[in-house]
Amino acid sequence: MAIDFFLSKCQSQSNNKIFGLCDDPFPATNHAYIDESDGRKWIAVVENESRYLVIFTAIDKCIIINRADGRDDKRCDGMLTYTNSSRVDNVIFVELKERGAIGNNWVIDAEQQLRTSISYFEHTDSSNGYNEKKAYIANKEHPRFKASQSNRMETFERETGYVLRIVNRIKLD
Repeated sequence: MAIDFFLSKCQSQSNNKIFGLCDDPFPATNHAYIDESDGRKWIAVVENESRYLVIFTAIDKCIIINRADGRDDKRCDGMLTYTNSSRVDNVIFVELKERGAIGNNWVIDAEQQLRTSISYFEHTDSSNGYNEKKAYIANKEHPRFKASQSNRMETFERETGYVLRIVNRIKLD
């Protein structure tokens, strides 16, 4: 069964210069979403200086992705899509975390969620329509790392074709 990554019921949009991506804490049952007014709730901040029309599609808790055995597969919180002023189509997969932690366990978990979602997306015809492909792990708590994440980001790009960033500010270009 084909997965529809563009269900309108899972989408919100903005063309504000700055807005946030939110994912209410457990045990929330609703999916991640765009917020334009309450910065205290924002896990990731999206900087949209050119005011592109940006669509955020919630994936976790909204788009059905099942493994071969029929059980839910892990997936990231959502994806941003937009066309920039050079007419380049962009897709950015996003995993939102709210964990104050030292170490990499939350990054390892987030990376796997991104990889799984990207893998399913790359098996759709829609994936061919995007020239720029990125993935972000955003953590509201600004955790400290014991070591650089550059090797992880390089490996991710080599294996998926997506540029990985581990920051909570997403600057659209």
